[in-house]
Amino acid sequence: MSQTRGKYDFCIGLVLAMSSSIFIGGSFILKKKGLLRLARKGSMRAVGAGEVANFAAYAFAPATLVTPLGALSVLVSAILSSFFLNEKLNLHGKIGCLLSILGSTVMVIHAPQEEEVETLNEMSHKLGDPGFVVFATLVVIVSLILIFVVGPRHGQTNILVYITICSVIGALSVSCVKGLGIAIKELFAGKPVLKHPLSWILLLSLIVCVSTQINYLNRALDIFNTSIVTPIYYVIFTTSVLTCSAILFKEWQHMAADDIIGTFSGFLTIIVGIFLLHAFKDVNFTLANLPLSLRKDDRAANGALLSTYDCFNHDEESTACLGEMQSTESLSARRNGSLSAF
Repeated sequence: MSQTRGKYDFCIGLVLAMSSSIFIGGSFILKKKGLLRLARKGSMRAVGAGEVANFAAYAFAPATLVTPLGALSVLVSAILSSFFLNEKLNLHGKIGCLLSILGSTVMVIHAPQEEEVETLNEMSHKLGDPGFVVFATLVVIVSLILIFVVGPRHGQTNILVYITICSVIGALSVSCVKGLGIAIKELFAGKPVLKHPLSWILLLSLIVCVSTQINYLNRALDIFNTSIVTPIYYVIFTTSVLTCSAILFKEWQHMAADDIIGTFSGFLTIIVGIFLLHAFKDVNFTLANLPLSLRKDDRAANGALLSTYDCFNHDEESTACLGEMQSTESLSARRNGSLSAF
């Protein structure tokens, strides 16, 4: 019965996580569209629905599964942009989308399907674990150093400063969301959750963490290019959450070696896909250009040999052809800055 319940919760969490990505990715399109007041209202509803679905997903599924699936919102946004905003999705983007889907599928297959923390009392014991206390203390210390020491000096020039702050703080916010999700499940079950002090501690911690996270993420987006910030933030934030989940919930202890390898492989595949999707999005390269590019490369490699062969096989045109070759070589030398051309 417990195993069946665990699979049922896993499926609910999976559906909620995917729904969250669809709503959030769709909201990006409505924001960009932004021409009609109705569209702007729809954007707010989409964002709200996405965040609510994402919040609820943590109550049913492991953070190891929910957090990496956030990459699907980037994928949804890229695909919808090509249809509704006439933004071209080049070959690199299409390959990146395919890799993101494959990586997400692999992670779903190998993600832990059993969640051992089901009550607030169990959550309180987990939060008091010495390993997590050390981890949380280090996160707070590192964040304070980055905020008050490193940030004012290097935040405007180093992209990793603000992204690291919102990523490591985000790991704690996910833990708070997970705990509040469990509290909400118990509240619906009729248990006196509101009298439990941990519920209010988690709520207050979540407000502080999310406020800090949004503040420094917006700073990074204001200073640096979005196409660079998004993939870096995804990698550091997801890595931080996976580390926090491994320490707090110890989900990895219940996974077989092939599932651990599969989870990491899926995560790395998503990273490559997100990188291809963003790093080359301004490059005008499609599948139709590929044969042309190959032909140009072949001509560049064999052009000198073929032109020489043609010249010496046509005696009448040899003088003119050789003169043309010399002119071409002289022009090439000038472009390369060679002194012999002069």
